[in-house]
Order: sequence, then C-alpha cells, then structure tokens
Amino acid sequence: MKPPAFDYLRAESIAGALSAFQEKDGDAVYLAGGHSVVPSLNLRLQAPSSLIDISAIDTLSGISRHDGWLRIGAMTRHVDVLKNPEIGKHAPLFQAAAPHVAHPAIRNRGTIGGSLSLADPASEFPAVALALRAEMEVVNPQGLRRVPADDFFIDIFETDMESGEILQAVWIPPVQAGQVHAFDELARRQGDYAMVGVAISGILLAGILSEIRIAFLSVGNKPTRAVAAEAALIGLPVNAAAIAVAQEELEKDLDPPEDPQLPPAARKHMARVLLGRTLTTLGASA
Repeated sequence: MKPPAFDYLRAESIAGALSAFQEKDGDAVYLAGGHSVVPSLNLRLQAPSSLIDISAIDTLSGISRHDGWLRIGAMTRHVDVLKNPEIGKHAPLFQAAAPHVAHPAIRNRGTIGGSLSLADPASEFPAVALALRAEMEVVNPQGLRRVPADDFFIDIFETDMESGEILQAVWIPPVQAGQVHAFDELARRQGDYAMVGVAISGILLAGILSEIRIAFLSVGNKPTRAVAAEAALIGLPVNAAAIAVAQEELEKDLDPPEDPQLPPAARKHMARVLLGRTLTTLGASA
C-alpha cells in the first residue's frame, strides 16, 4: 500500500518543530528514523496532513555525561547504542540488548528515541529503560520535563507524552559499586519480535543482592516489572534456591494476554526459564 498524501517539513530546531505541530492543530506526525512511522503510514494506520522531520535537529543527538548521569540523545541510532564506548561503560545493559533489536538494516536507521516513544511492549529498549531507572527528557512549548521510566510507559503504544511533545533524550543514573546486569530473550528467529524477553539490573556486593530490577518485554501491554520476584531476591545470594523462589513468584507478576500463537501458560513458562537463565548469568558476572 501507499501512504495518503501529506505535506513534508524538515525542522531545523526543537522550537521550529513544536511550532509547526501547533500550526497544524495537531494533525501532524514527527519523523525521526522512520522505521515505525513509515510502515504505519503505508498501512493507513496514520493519515496526518503533515510530516515533520526532526532527524536533523542537533539537540536531539549526542551522548554526554552530567553529574554522573549519562544523557543519550533521542536520535542516537541503534547501531550507535551497540558500539558507543560511553554507553558500554555507563549503560552496558543497553549494549547487551542492542544486538537483539531487529536486523542490521533497521539498527542502522532506527533510533533509541523512536523505540522508547513508540512504546511497543515487544521492544527491547523500553524494558531496559525500566530496569535501569532511566528518565525521559520530554520537551514541549513550555519547556522540559523529566519522566521516570516507571511512569513513562502507560499502555500498548501509549506513553506519558502529550500530543505534540518530543522525546529529546534518555537519562541513565550513575553506575553504582557492585552493579551487574543481564539481558536475554526468546524469539523464533534472530531479529523476530521476542516471544519473551527480560532485562535485569542489580547491585551485588559480597555475593548478596541489595537491589534488583527485573523488567520483562512481550508479556503484557507495556514493559512489566516483576516486583514479587524482585522482593524474593533481595538480601540473598544468587544461587539455585533463590532463583527457584523468584521463578515461582513470577506467577504473581505476569498476566500475559490471550494469544492464539502463544498461550499465556506457555509464555509464563518461557518467562520462568528465561529468568532462571539471566539470574544465573547475573550471579556469574559477580
């Protein structure tokens, strides 16, 4: 299919993009990497009168550190997330997840901001952001605001962002002593959407977990914290007994939707297996 007719505007600044959106009374869509917007236009899932290209705006790019936090510009491509040494040092969980994101052709153009703002529950980066306590830097005509990942992802393809707002960057908290991470997913083929995936970040000192965040993807309408499993692990070593308890606690955390291709019971079983695998990896990394 072909998209409906639309006007095209290449914005040169955030202010220009926001102004253009307001001039169209909200009947516009921002274009960044294009790997989400273009297919939705072709399928007529969206039919805006205007497309506002924000890919050339300088303030949406760049990777830097401020007061220990790592700031990743929204236009940072998946391939740069995979290769950038600053991300590898200060947000290695993103690099662990990046090879699982689609295929190289998509990673070369797709952006981290596009992935986070789309909020596809089967995407890797939203779950990673949730596990890392990331904060989203959102800009609107009134200024900037920072939204914690726990509050950012609302529902399937729905975030805390209001119409016309732009995700400008994602902020990652400073790395702490003893911080460990693990990521894994199960997919039918490399590059396919995951049937189940999990991102884990924790603090492991002297063999004991003092903090852990477990975020699943593809188990619900948004990236999902496994809070009962997390609570079961705090204060314990990452051994077989603790892992088994955490796996049992997942029953309280996960409620996958009905799916004719993958029943909820099968998805829960995969999640338990994947949790055991990643926690074992987490323990070994200490």
